[in-house]
Amino acid sequence: MTEKNTQQIFLGNSPSDFKNVSMAAETHESHLLIIEDDQGRKEFTLDRPTYSIGRDRECDIRLVSQFVSRRHATLVKLPRDDKKRGFYYRIVDGDAKGKTSSNGLMINGRKIPAHDLKNEDEVVFGPQVRAIYYLLRDSMRSTGQTDASEYDITLINPGMTEDLED
Repeated sequence: MTEKNTQQIFLGNSPSDFKNVSMAAETHESHLLIIEDDQGRKEFTLDRPTYSIGRDRECDIRLVSQFVSRRHATLVKLPRDDKKRGFYYRIVDGDAKGKTSSNGLMINGRKIPAHDLKNEDEVVFGPQVRAIYYLLRDSMRSTGQTDASEYDITLINPGMTEDLED
């Protein structure tokens, strides 16, 4: 892959793609990546412009597995093209310099070099190493309304429970 093509995958079509990148506070979105690897399950809240993902200790998101490349993938934060403010993450196979991983990425069951992540996308890095991406939108804060279930408190009267001593 040439350097120009790599930049095209990371950045999109124009240099203006990076304007207004940090709009999460205005749109009330949270970007979450749940990783499962040989050490179990880890949760990462995404907010930075880029993340390196791989087995290398220097990676921002470290994967523990012998089947994962040292620099397996890169996450890049990009602004949305539509009129809505906000951003999304693109995952790209390999490091930021364009060197691809040994095994590539399986995203939603398809092997592809790059993908704009959508809610509940599954990324497989290798056997028993995967990630699920979640885009959580907080509509309550943006509309100023609250959901009644947020304050649902069930009180239990001691007389309502069975007496275990009988």
